[in-house]
Amino acid sequence: MKSTRNESGVRRYRTVIPLFVILLAAAFWIGGKLAYRQGVSALAAKGEVRLELYISYLRGVLEKYEGLPELLATNKQLVTFLLNPGSRDRINALNLYLETINNISDTADTYLMNRDGLTIAASNWNTPKPFVGRNFSYRPYFKQAMEGELGRYFALGSTSSERGYYFAYPVRYNRTILGAVVIKIDINMVEENWSDQDETFLVADPDGVIFITTKKNWRFKTLKPLTQKIRRQMIESQRYPNASLEPLTLIEEKAEAHGTIVKLFLEGEGKVKTFLRQEASMPYAGWQVYILSDFKPVERKVAFTLLGILGIGGLGALSMLLFWQHQQQVWERQRFAENSRKMLENANEVLELRVSERTADLTTTNLKLRQEIQERRNTEEELRRTRRELIHAAKLAALGQMSTAITHELNQPLAAIRAYTDNATQFLVKGRMEDVHWNLDQISELTDRMAQLAMQLKIFARKSSGRLNIVPLHGVIDGALEVLVPLITKEKVQLEIQLPPDLVSVQANAVLLQQVMVNLLANSMQAVEGQEDKRIEITARSDGDKVVLRVHDNGPGVDPALAKRIFEPFYTTKDPGKGLGLGLTISARIIEDMGGRIKVVHTGTGACIEITLNTQ
Repeated sequence: MKSTRNESGVRRYRTVIPLFVILLAAAFWIGGKLAYRQGVSALAAKGEVRLELYISYLRGVLEKYEGLPELLATNKQLVTFLLNPGSRDRINALNLYLETINNISDTADTYLMNRDGLTIAASNWNTPKPFVGRNFSYRPYFKQAMEGELGRYFALGSTSSERGYYFAYPVRYNRTILGAVVIKIDINMVEENWSDQDETFLVADPDGVIFITTKKNWRFKTLKPLTQKIRRQMIESQRYPNASLEPLTLIEEKAEAHGTIVKLFLEGEGKVKTFLRQEASMPYAGWQVYILSDFKPVERKVAFTLLGILGIGGLGALSMLLFWQHQQQVWERQRFAENSRKMLENANEVLELRVSERTADLTTTNLKLRQEIQERRNTEEELRRTRRELIHAAKLAALGQMSTAITHELNQPLAAIRAYTDNATQFLVKGRMEDVHWNLDQISELTDRMAQLAMQLKIFARKSSGRLNIVPLHGVIDGALEVLVPLITKEKVQLEIQLPPDLVSVQANAVLLQQVMVNLLANSMQAVEGQEDKRIEITARSDGDKVVLRVHDNGPGVDPALAKRIFEPFYTTKDPGKGLGLGLTISARIIEDMGGRIKVVHTGTGACIEITLNTQ
């Protein structure tokens, strides 16, 4: 059965493959033709637009100046001068006048010729090669002007050898032509303004000589070989003196509906290049304008199209091959599937038995894991509760250590209140009301002070939720100092605080951070007890997105060998009865829970504790 299916598949593919090859060849030929036509059409459309723009530009350049000779010919000064040339001074004055006109109109040259073609005044009279005294009667533009028409002509200057377009107009007196006024315009700017275009532009005279081109090495080449007669006429008119007038190297030429496809050998590049040539005429100037568009876009379009067709054909062939292989594998898969089904049934029975056994084991294990997880959670909750109680106990211990100073701080205002009350009573009996008010104001201030101290102690003593917020660092330090100010005053400690004004806030818990500051300042005050000059310095600075806070005293300091142990529980360097060794341990745990760090910094004098906190 398997062999029969294979032979049937081979016969079908022997019929399909030749048909597929024929279809692919037809698609290759038709697709290439369509891509070629579309590419040529698109290139021609673009070229027509560019050619029209170029002709409009050339027309604008010529029209800008063609009316100037006729305007100059009406000048009475030129007519009078041609009737009576006069002295040398009059010639110089006319030269200066033509020079001024030339500068204003931005032309290359302006000059006046008599009826014999002799130049009697010119704008370039003061140059090394002036036109004055030279005869240009052989020039066609002079001949056209002497016939009463506007003369037009393009040529190389016989004196300057510079390219130029000439306009000449007859100067008349009573319908008699006395001479001609001529202007020459520089056309170099035409090439300069269009030299950065992708296309190549050519302007040729009626004889096919290229005199304007965006390819400089094509200048004064010809589109086709010149006849001897035309060469002789050019020599007589001195139109292109010293020009070789060699033709462009044309390899192939093919006419199309949208232009002519030409292949030229580019001598400067040493290779053959294909162009689409389009042309249009400027009859009034006697010019033929050409645009040569690079044919590479068309070639690329055809190549991409053929590659696409080839790719599609390859995909089709690959699909056919894969389909054929798939058909060959279907039967094998069916047979294999039947065998596999039987094997899977047997394996499934064994697997179900094993799964039931493993499920019982996993259920027992899972129950044990849940119990262990619950026990761990209970332990962690108990640990957190114990830590909170320990922190609160440390607070109360710190308050106990400060109780004497706080009692002294409260007794003083109480005694003062009693005295002010007695005084107010006496002043009231005597009718001294102003003094009574003054004593009452003092009593009010003292009660406010006591209330503020009691409030700060209440805030310090209460339990905290541990939640982090953005808190002002200045407020935290002020709150800690409110708690410790009685003890600081009693111990006569000099406290220096240096906080930058732009140091605004940190990410912390205000109550817990205040407790850390109280612990650190209390430790520093105990460290400086034996010093004559007791000093504690609080500084802070920004470090990127963190704030570094230091508490530095001038006590005996911390032994570097013991610096790592001072944060251990129940480790203390104080005398017996002055501490349990938990203050720095609790402070370190609080700072770590806030995402910060605390360490001992050795500065050489006293003890320095450094805290680093995040700003956000």
